[in-house]
Amino acid sequence: MFQRTMMAAALLAASFGATAGELVIASRDSSYGDAMQYVVDAYQKAHPDSKVTLVKRPNKGLYESITLSMREKTGNYDVIQLDDTWAPEFIGNQWLTPLTKETLDGDFIPATLDIGRASGAQGATYALPMVGNVAMFAWNRTEFSKHNLPQPKTWSDVLKAAQTINQSGEMNGVVFRGVKGNPIVTGFLPILWGYGGDVVDQQGNASLNTPQAKQALETFLAMKQYAARGVEVYNADEVRDALQKGSAAMAIEVWPAWVPNLDNPQLSKVVGAMEITTPPAETGKPAPMLGLWQIAIPADAKNKTDAAAFLKFATSSEMQKALALNYGIPPTRTSLYGDKELVAKYRRYPQQLTALQNGKAPPRIQNWAEVESVLGDYLQMAMTGQMNAEQALQQAQRNISRMIKK
Repeated sequence: MFQRTMMAAALLAASFGATAGELVIASRDSSYGDAMQYVVDAYQKAHPDSKVTLVKRPNKGLYESITLSMREKTGNYDVIQLDDTWAPEFIGNQWLTPLTKETLDGDFIPATLDIGRASGAQGATYALPMVGNVAMFAWNRTEFSKHNLPQPKTWSDVLKAAQTINQSGEMNGVVFRGVKGNPIVTGFLPILWGYGGDVVDQQGNASLNTPQAKQALETFLAMKQYAARGVEVYNADEVRDALQKGSAAMAIEVWPAWVPNLDNPQLSKVVGAMEITTPPAETGKPAPMLGLWQIAIPADAKNKTDAAAFLKFATSSEMQKALALNYGIPPTRTSLYGDKELVAKYRRYPQQLTALQNGKAPPRIQNWAEVESVLGDYLQMAMTGQMNAEQALQQAQRNISRMIKK
């Protein structure tokens, strides 16, 4: 498999006609860094005369390094990997190079490509989606059948099912991440969107002090009584463990990297039992949260021609398939979610495609990281009983309004 995908990558790179030159690429570390190293190795094999330097950094370090470089226009990097929540800041500050039509060519899932666009810039695109992360909803079909419960379609259904399952004493009804900051916000947003609310409105004003947001938060807080004790400090490991061990019947937030091991008999007690779908919605359509990783070319890059060729190479169908097979990286191209080899390995790809097609990104504001931190603080205070839903949302509204107007 490795040789076959590498040969395909070599043929693909040759067709792009990239010129030889030095590329410096800034990337995440860990599994994303390993995947990027694979891409770099394939690219260099296809272009023996090219010189590519890959710099891997942890999430925070990557943000700080590329931000400093672009702000000071040092030209340190030709290609950067970025969290999609950083894109509004980078685009707004004119730190990225607009991509050509040729670079954008392909069957990218529209919702994943749109995140790299600039509003008010006539649809100019500045980043390509490389990692198709999307938050989904997990429910235990076996446990639901035991209690004659239908698949939950609304968040009210989730509460009812959680109560019924919890009362049986066999397992908790639901599990979620309750740690303040990004984890609890990520769990709350699909519920907020599912009630027709949002953190900011279309004019960019804070919009948390609304009946829709209050209903959403009250629903979220009600879930705690059907979860394990201490869920307010749960993070990803605890959610994964609860699902794999069969100690929770539902999870309101499940990411693609967590999914394969649910069917791994060496790790999971719920093999074949867990279903993964788009999140429920109380009103309107489900709104799964997108959490993409993108690649882009800094405006001060020294080698933009080869950088554009590398972007096209790294996000090609052939390379995305290789990354999915070898590293579990979820693609951002529609056709790959119907690929027989990939679907055979990842049986939930069709549901994952639906989630990506309906996906929604966090608010596209430049200081989202600060806003998310404040919202996460107040959500956790509500979850731990220090405030009720209305008080938490009023305080969050007041603070976030001030931050947005800075």
